[in-house]
Amino acid sequence: MAVQSDKIFVNLPVKDLDKSIAFFTSMGFTFNPQFTDENATCMVISEHIYVMLLVEKYFQTFTKKQISDATKTTEVLVALSFSSREEVNELIEKAVAAGGTLYSDPNDLGFMYQHSFQDLDGHQWELFWMDPNAANQ
Repeated sequence: MAVQSDKIFVNLPVKDLDKSIAFFTSMGFTFNPQFTDENATCMVISEHIYVMLLVEKYFQTFTKKQISDATKTTEVLVALSFSSREEVNELIEKAVAAGGTLYSDPNDLGFMYQHSFQDLDGHQWELFWMDPNAANQ
């Protein structure tokens, strides 16, 4: 039997929770108030995908390892699929307008389009669109 999970919760450490909430709110993301306090918030990506933004001191209580400085090292790439190239570009523009930085130039492979940004803490977000018809060929 294959392993199957119902939901995914990506946990990311942040330096300033209020600034991170404002940043992602300006991009159009929402948050679940049930799982939000001074230490953490639950950002809703979709019905089954969530990102827990945790203040670094609180994040540290979940691991014995040192927290990576995402402005200097990469531990995770958060890759999100969208329904069009335009939607990818729109979110990239919103991220930059909110204080994020471009991570790389757009990459157009024809069947797939990707673009990336870094959030306020340096976490790398890979946004992409893939042609559903190309997957069937």
